[in-house]
Amino acid sequence: MASTPETKAPESESFEEAPGFANTIASVISPVNILLSAIISFLLFKIYCKFVKSSTDTVVLELPKLRKDMTVAELRHYDGNQPDGRVLVAVNGWIFDVTRGRRFYGPGGPYAAFGGKDASRGLATFSVTSSDKEYDDLSDLNSMEMESVKEWEAQFREKYDLVGRLLKPGEEPTTYSDEETEDTDSPASTPADKKRE
Repeated sequence: MASTPETKAPESESFEEAPGFANTIASVISPVNILLSAIISFLLFKIYCKFVKSSTDTVVLELPKLRKDMTVAELRHYDGNQPDGRVLVAVNGWIFDVTRGRRFYGPGGPYAAFGGKDASRGLATFSVTSSDKEYDDLSDLNSMEMESVKEWEAQFREKYDLVGRLLKPGEEPTTYSDEETEDTDSPASTPADKKRE
């Protein structure tokens, strides 16, 4: 009979462990934990989708090179919403093709306000707004702001293709030939300097 209580003791211990195990499982599968797991899974899925989408967005169709002077009204047509998706931005009287930076300057980008517009004043004043004037001559900017505009122009020249000049009202466009290079437009010259030549 001494052996009988010994065999019952291990059985009673296994029954005592079962409620503790069941409580542990119940605490892990609580509604709060299920909800948190679902939220985390959803957020990870969104991050994955954004990563996959951004890697496919980097493939941009190679557009033919555009070389022409434009008025502010003509420039507005190149905000990235047209079928070819081309985005142009003017800085310090020069127009640049920033289509490669479409995720920044195109629709939905953090600097979309600059797409198809003269960004000089916004860049000078560190404001993500563009001028809605017919032509913004920037004459009211102080020397620090003008220096900032010139630095931005230099950065745009290094990174993006030069399209042409932003024309003042009444100014005639330059006719560019296919063989003409951008070397004639040095960073030190401004559209006003070019007109005097």
